[in-house]
Amino acid sequence: MNITKAILFTLGASAALLSSSCSDDKTYAELLADENRYTNFYLADQKVINEIPADSVFEYGEDAPFYRLDEDGNLYMKVLDPGTEDNMVEDDELIYFRFSRWNLSKYEGNGQFAEGYTPDGNNAALGGNYYFRYNNYSLSSSYNYGEGIQEPLKYLPVDCHVLIIIKSQKGVSSEIAYVIPYLYDLRYFRPKV
Repeated sequence: MNITKAILFTLGASAALLSSSCSDDKTYAELLADENRYTNFYLADQKVINEIPADSVFEYGEDAPFYRLDEDGNLYMKVLDPGTEDNMVEDDELIYFRFSRWNLSKYEGNGQFAEGYTPDGNNAALGGNYYFRYNNYSLSSSYNYGEGIQEPLKYLPVDCHVLIIIKSQKGVSSEIAYVIPYLYDLRYFRPKV
């Protein structure tokens, strides 16, 4: 009889623990709603234009707007430096990039992120070569970083400098399930020959 009570108690405690942990889990739809909320909260402090300029001439500089790059609102780009004219990338060209990125769920408004929060990336350090072959998603070096990293090069020369918001669907392939939007500070480079 004591063994039966112990088993029932253990099963009951396990069921209670499981139900409480399940109530903390969010559905994918809820995670997507959170991702949209984080993105919109950040963009509320910015000037936003919901289309790409017809002539593909973007305003640039610190006060430039964010441009929505896709219909689904997964990518928003602000051009800090448009780069050198006639320096466009070619398909399958090897491109290196340097970046810093901020998790937008840590954004607190008015240009501030949570105290003590620091971005990750390779902008500050000299190590860490990140590269892709432009528009060649058959290679893991290209698809691992997601489509969003390459998107600015559809419109701008290789030596451009942009801020880009990349939602999870267009972001790093291993992070899609986390459903976190990131703000990237990106620069691109050709390999030195």
